[in-house]
Amino acid sequence: MFKGSYVALITPMDDQGRVDYPVLEKLVNFHIKNGTHGIVAAGTTGESATLPFNEHIEVVKQTIAFANGALPVIAGSGANSTAEAIYLSEQMASLGVDGFLSVVPYYNKPQQAGMIAHFTAIADATDIPVLLYNVPGRTVADMLPETVAELAQHKNIVGLKDATGDISRLKETQPLVPENFIMLSGDDATSCEFLSNGGHGVISVTANILPAIIAAICNAALEGDFAKCKELDEQIMSFHQALFIESNPVIPKWALYKMGKINSAQLRLPLVLPELSSQKQIEALLNKHALVASNKG
Repeated sequence: MFKGSYVALITPMDDQGRVDYPVLEKLVNFHIKNGTHGIVAAGTTGESATLPFNEHIEVVKQTIAFANGALPVIAGSGANSTAEAIYLSEQMASLGVDGFLSVVPYYNKPQQAGMIAHFTAIADATDIPVLLYNVPGRTVADMLPETVAELAQHKNIVGLKDATGDISRLKETQPLVPENFIMLSGDDATSCEFLSNGGHGVISVTANILPAIIAAICNAALEGDFAKCKELDEQIMSFHQALFIESNPVIPKWALYKMGKINSAQLRLPLVLPELSSQKQIEALLNKHALVASNKG
């Protein structure tokens, strides 16, 4: 369950900022053809923070329909309000979603006890597996290993996306959780090391651009070939770094636009198109790897 390469899928939009569902279908097919193991829809990279509930639910619904059973779909369902997170989970429970990804509440800065109460209430409200998501760089609040361990006792809480980029966190958490508890990296730059230390997969931003390579990295690691995992990862480390020179998903969307995979690099305010210097940096990298579409040069 939930192993390998899960793409943190962008939500494509047209120039007016409306969700572009025909392009979303093309992106899902792109990942099916390139060996991606699963999709995270309407997560951070999918601009969940600026999708109203109706759009959020529709994006997940359509992603599941486009995947048509070929790939499992995890739905972002987090919120800084416990009631809102429960509402989202309840509304999406009947869509055929395979799991929920629920982030540590942002802005409120909950205590560890508050996190336990928050995630327990969410998990109590659904029979669908829940993955915890710790990303203190965005939420400020940091979920500690002991808190993860307590939450891991809940029958519906099956894993953790760790986006700290700190491998010591993986090592601290592993002895505290059940053996079958899923550990996924949420940091592309350290994901190979994460996998080499017993991680089960990655929820990847880079997979938006290089799905086949990220899938190959995960396959190598899951087969125990960590030398191949490292070799492949080193080949694309420049992408791991360049895709985060501005707030995610600003650069991934620009890259996909230049690749001809989406029709517009439009984002929801308060995010805007990348600075010219950032555009040139990612375009140079795409050109180096022959990824720019002929009409986007």
